[in-house]
Amino acid sequence: MPAQPRTAYHDTDRERWVQESGKRVGRTAFERDRARVLHSAALRRLAGKTQVVVPGETPPDGRQVPRTRLTHSLECGQIGRELGQAVGCDPDLVEAACLAHDLGHPPFGHNGEEALDRAAASCGGFEGNAQSLRLLTRLEPKTFDATRSVGLNLTRSGLDAVLKYPWPRREGVRTYGVYEDDIEVFDWVRRDAPEGRRSLEAQVMDWSDDVAYSVHDFEDAVYSGRIDLDRLSAPSERAEVFALAARRYALAPEDELAAALDRLLATEFWPTGFDGSRRAQARLKNTTSELIGRLCLAAESETRDFFGPVPGVRYAADLLVPREARLECAVLKALTAHYVMARADLEQLRARQRAVVTDLVEMLAAGAPDALDPALRPDYEAAATDAARLRVIVDQVASLTDDAALALHRALGT
Repeated sequence: MPAQPRTAYHDTDRERWVQESGKRVGRTAFERDRARVLHSAALRRLAGKTQVVVPGETPPDGRQVPRTRLTHSLECGQIGRELGQAVGCDPDLVEAACLAHDLGHPPFGHNGEEALDRAAASCGGFEGNAQSLRLLTRLEPKTFDATRSVGLNLTRSGLDAVLKYPWPRREGVRTYGVYEDDIEVFDWVRRDAPEGRRSLEAQVMDWSDDVAYSVHDFEDAVYSGRIDLDRLSAPSERAEVFALAARRYALAPEDELAAALDRLLATEFWPTGFDGSRRAQARLKNTTSELIGRLCLAAESETRDFFGPVPGVRYAADLLVPREARLECAVLKALTAHYVMARADLEQLRARQRAVVTDLVEMLAAGAPDALDPALRPDYEAAATDAARLRVIVDQVASLTDDAALALHRALGT
């Protein structure tokens, strides 16, 4: 049986890197964390960053307004808030982490992330999750200590809840949550935390992220006509989807993935016969709600069955997600990846985006410090090594929206 859960947050959980005084009475520390993320410029910039469909790209009929990183983060926050509260977490703390989890992602989605990682090789690479921590603790202007910006100065628990990968870069491990430059604050955040283990709040954030983008991207793809649900009975189509799911999202045999898809197809809310009518749109929206409830309730029930009615906070419990739910989530992701992201007509666009990111790093380096944003010039001038200077340039490129990256590329190239 699990140990007696810790159901309350301690003073160390609410501690900030720079202690603050004189704040208005009546709000909790975690309500302040949520407000700081919600009002940040970094969150607003996500409106112009790729989720799956490029912002501004509209299907031929013009009906759809596809999701961006911002709308995804807001929806993730709503899912995480309710799931977190159901398993004993502070809802404002979990929502703040959900809102913040994608702040460090660069222009052009994961395509831009891969290009920026290669361009940043000599300063330790680029990882969107590590960039989120850097932005929250250094780049986003809100609070200063005696020498420099400390970002939004969130609580220890707030920062820990954002750490999807609570470890530095390791040989052979693609994902990580902190650059070497930011180890000092990372160690402060992780004080007394079990090495390599994510807090319950971070686990809720991560599953909420998976649920949000798997379900909402599927909804967008069906609405835009990019997924023809009638084709899912064809063996060849199914085989391609399952192969992609196993390769990217879940190491599982085809028969398990097929069973996961068949469970979804057999539900009474599956959006068969979508024709774009108002009634069909309502049915599709109901599908979205039902899928979110199905995946979240599976995790809530499994967790509460094992840890008790109030599982706990921080490291008192883990979020337990049944394998069946994870495979259903993986199949939903694979459907969107196969029918939307793997489209052959997008490869030329992706190549152009990668070139823009690579060029921007080179052009900003050639024109620094004058070519840099005024907020970053002092960091560049204070940098003692070429690697540190490159990291500042990477910070600027990562902050750009898709359109801003294209505009800056044009401006620097003239």
